[in-house]
Amino acid sequence: MASSSTSVPPEPQSFSTMDKDIEAIGSHCQYTYCNQLDFLPFRCESCKGTYCLDHRTETAHKCSHAGAWAAARRKQLNNTSTSNTSNSKPTLLTATQCSHPQCKTYINTLTNVGVSCQNCNRQYCLKHRLREDHDCSKLVPLGARTGAAKYDAQAQTEKARVAFARLRAWGKEKQTAVLPKPKPASGAARMVAVNQLKKTAKGDEKIVGDKRVYLHLEAEAETTTSKFPKGEMFFSKDWSVGRVLDAAAKHLQVQNVNNSGGGEDVRLRVFHVEGGRLLEFSEKLGEVVVSGNTIVLLRGVGPAVPDLIKA
Repeated sequence: MASSSTSVPPEPQSFSTMDKDIEAIGSHCQYTYCNQLDFLPFRCESCKGTYCLDHRTETAHKCSHAGAWAAARRKQLNNTSTSNTSNSKPTLLTATQCSHPQCKTYINTLTNVGVSCQNCNRQYCLKHRLREDHDCSKLVPLGARTGAAKYDAQAQTEKARVAFARLRAWGKEKQTAVLPKPKPASGAARMVAVNQLKKTAKGDEKIVGDKRVYLHLEAEAETTTSKFPKGEMFFSKDWSVGRVLDAAAKHLQVQNVNNSGGGEDVRLRVFHVEGGRLLEFSEKLGEVVVSGNTIVLLRGVGPAVPDLIKA
């Protein structure tokens, strides 16, 4: 005959059995109109009274403190849960630290998520998730052989050199076409052009007038495919270049994979025609451009390098 190897713990009740010495002589039920002598009496944990088998529950003896036992037990369970939560803070044994050598942030916790870099195979906090922030180009990918890493670095350098050469040639031609000729009335001509731009530009209507920067948008055909290759938009002076890129890509319907962790060959960059350089994602728009300027979305041109137009 098979027997159970494990016993199921009894469910908590609002009553408990009395001490053995009381069980030896019995006790009278304290419920009105009962007063039965019971040799196995029960104590109510809410009112602390003694009752027989038939009146042991709070409902049966109409307990004057009904629910007190359940409330006390609930409070005890809540305190235990809070104590366990406070003792489960992330440590070096239970969490992962950001791979940046100067960062002590714990990641992969409830408050700080971790972002994996597909280029160096390391995990970083949100502050150091971008490749520029953790000097990804200087790191050897985890799990990669040293020779293969050197070969990949040389290939990336050569690819970037070709991209920059193409960008210089394209930028010189574009800069010549966009910048107005130096004339005595060039200031007035630019004002007229900006006023005309304000009539057709689109953007977030919540941006107040004195914070708006009106720009021409383009997507170079050789580096990206867009549904609308040109457009006019206005942005906030306080926006970062990265935020402007997201809004411009959405407006021109250009595929934007910058936030998906792709490589530099598929990432978009913002090229400022009048300034002749690629803009950093962290730069504020109002500090690098003025209304009437032109920005171009380019793909696969590598990190921002200043003065690309200058020889």
